[in-house]
Amino acid sequence: MQVKGHTFLITGAASGLGAATAERLVAAGASVVLCDLNDSVNAHAEQLGENARACLADITSAEQMEQAVDAAVALGGERGLSGVIHCAGVVSVAKLVDREGNPADLESYTKTININLVGTFNVMRLASAAMAKNPPSESGERGVIINTASIAAFDGQVGQCAYSASKAGVVGMSLPAARELSRHAIRVMAIAPGVFETPMMSAIPDEAAQALAAAVPFPKRLGKPEEFAQLAEQIIANPMLNGEVIRLDGGIRMQ
Repeated sequence: MQVKGHTFLITGAASGLGAATAERLVAAGASVVLCDLNDSVNAHAEQLGENARACLADITSAEQMEQAVDAAVALGGERGLSGVIHCAGVVSVAKLVDREGNPADLESYTKTININLVGTFNVMRLASAAMAKNPPSESGERGVIINTASIAAFDGQVGQCAYSASKAGVVGMSLPAARELSRHAIRVMAIAPGVFETPMMSAIPDEAAQALAAAVPFPKRLGKPEEFAQLAEQIIANPMLNGEVIRLDGGIRMQ
């Protein structure tokens, strides 16, 4: 699928991975709908120009995400919605038993699963239903879905039970979703980023961030959102990438 002339919905687009992806796709000639809960997404869409629209929506809301998908379909015109890059999510850290012997908070665990996993399913189901109605592109495709997992799905650390489980669920949905949607000519992929320079990392002390960067075999630094965006564009363009999860982590394996 060509990026130029097609329309994509990007969640978590106010900052970080989603914002960088929106910038790259617009620069490549795409139209984008930037979806986020943070109203700063409006300013970012304005900066990107006439080929960008903003939409305030909660990925866990059926109604709000349906409105976001409808907005992207309308922006796409005859071609409709060609793809989704789903970057919205949260990070959570909590031990099963804390230092005082108290059990982890169940509500916090449920919230993480609801946003990262149920929210991903919500976006996938609505987007795929819309893309299934598209006329096939020059390559025969109707759409592509790119979800954001994490290396925590494979290398979860202490305190990451909720986060790792949610991202492992995203990984687990990739292949069955790709198999199911193949009859509609819709591909499903996931990217599992390592440690990246995003707002989520800003809460980590500099010393800890430097230690994470030093643990990356090469390049010995945190990943840049632009590198995530580059891979997303390559996935869109390469029709043989389907049903797979790509680690984007410089070779790091968390301990």
